[in-house]
Amino acid sequence: MRFVDYAKVYVKAGDGGRGCVSFRREKYVPRGGPDGGDGGRGGHVVFRATRELNTLLDLRYRREYHAQRGQHGMGKKMHGRDGKDLLIPVPVGTVVKDECTGETLYDLDAEGMEAVVARGGRGGLGNSHFATPTRQVPRYAQPGEEGEERSLVIELKLLADVGLIGLPNAGKSTLISVISSARPKVADYPFTTLVPNLGVVKFEDYRSFVVADIPGLIEGAHRGVGLGFQFLRHVERTSILLHLVDVSEMGEGEPVENMKKINRELELYSPELVQKPQVVVGSKTDVKGDGKRLKDLADYCRKKSLMFFAVSAVTGKGTKELLSYLAAGMEKQKNAAGSGGDSSAGTL
Repeated sequence: MRFVDYAKVYVKAGDGGRGCVSFRREKYVPRGGPDGGDGGRGGHVVFRATRELNTLLDLRYRREYHAQRGQHGMGKKMHGRDGKDLLIPVPVGTVVKDECTGETLYDLDAEGMEAVVARGGRGGLGNSHFATPTRQVPRYAQPGEEGEERSLVIELKLLADVGLIGLPNAGKSTLISVISSARPKVADYPFTTLVPNLGVVKFEDYRSFVVADIPGLIEGAHRGVGLGFQFLRHVERTSILLHLVDVSEMGEGEPVENMKKINRELELYSPELVQKPQVVVGSKTDVKGDGKRLKDLADYCRKKSLMFFAVSAVTGKGTKELLSYLAAGMEKQKNAAGSGGDSSAGTL
């Protein structure tokens, strides 16, 4: 299935039904009076978050949504039927914004969470409501109110515990394919990953966490260069950033400088991202060399008090220690969140 994480839609709630102008006409009831019923409420447009979806593909190809209008009122004080609400399923992690103002309206970050994005119009009152001692024959009723309409921007931010970041071809896809059941495309050229991939890592003592493989970032990504900021939004929800840096002799650029480039892009996109706990991984250690690139990166991380692991996804070297540390870190953050502490920043 094609991955789509951005869409624009127009939603229109149902109009309310109009009230009825009617008078009771029955034999033996000479002064029956007004008996017009009320109109029904128009249907709401409702978004509901579900884990059965992981893409906004349906919203990309259907741009307009209209809820059912309310039924008009009828005689004998019969009220019109309310319009049926239009329920639109969206993936968990969907953010709804107003296209005109850019304001974030709803953040559907939990299974089953609902948001009424457009409210149906209220039904009009029938003429039976307007009878008074001095106005016994009201010949008018209220029209139904129009339903809300608005243009929305829909964004999807993946919900993952760990986000894999790094330059293109740093080994992110290979690592996630080894530690989880995800099967992203793996090749020896940059930008093999064009969409984020999610994988569930199950550790030996039944602990598990979700890892997101974010497509490779390059310098200028916060301005839209390369795959740009269209995927940086997925990093915002992660609890831990796993920064992969190619330390093989075949890697381009100096590892320390490459790491700084990515962190600069994160900070330029959102200063909050660089406050997230970050674990640095020297990847592709199975490639032969003198080890200087690996040593330089390890020394830099030690000076910056960053946790560092040397890993080879091909041979499996270092992956068990890395997963053990991540699982313990996730457990620590969950406990901190449960006790009311702030687990969004700092070290693990």
